[in-house]
Amino acid sequence: MDEMKSALERAMERADSLGKASEEDRRKWKYIPEGEKLGVKCLEGESDITSELSKYSGEERDYISKGAQQVLIKNIDLPRTDIVKAKNKRAMEAIKEIKRDKVGVENVYTKIRRVFTHYEQEGEQQRKQAYEEVKRVVEAKLIQLLQQQKGQAMPMKIDVEKQPQFQQEWRRVLSQLDSQYLNLLDEYKQEIEQIK
Repeated sequence: MDEMKSALERAMERADSLGKASEEDRRKWKYIPEGEKLGVKCLEGESDITSELSKYSGEERDYISKGAQQVLIKNIDLPRTDIVKAKNKRAMEAIKEIKRDKVGVENVYTKIRRVFTHYEQEGEQQRKQAYEEVKRVVEAKLIQLLQQQKGQAMPMKIDVEKQPQFQQEWRRVLSQLDSQYLNLLDEYKQEIEQIK
């Protein structure tokens, strides 16, 4: 019976073996989440990153900047709506304020803007064509299925866009189309993270 230890006892032993958290770890745990909250406020337009960061110095400022950047970079997304466009703009402006290498950031932003422009222009045309093709294919399948069930050919008009099969297939195709843009965007976001 003595050989069996409770889960709590084993966890306590493991925690003791890890040792105490360093002062640096404690600062990270305190200030990175504060930075993340600041990043959210910047995205929502409730806070100015420059004035908020000026309240801190040294390592505190570095950790807060790091937390804010993580949130800001993660929230840059394809410009699907005006709300997302506005959020992208706020995120990108705030990141540029935080980074010291403004030219490096602007070079990556040029690539990101190219992706956004292509997504909105050529990508929009691709999405329209794909939408019509998915609509045509699903409608043909549904008509064929209904004709097989009824046993006769009959003129039918189906509101394909409301059918679950159509919506499922459209989401799949749209995801494929967007993935090429998202992959590039992720690559550029990683570049931003590496800039000092």
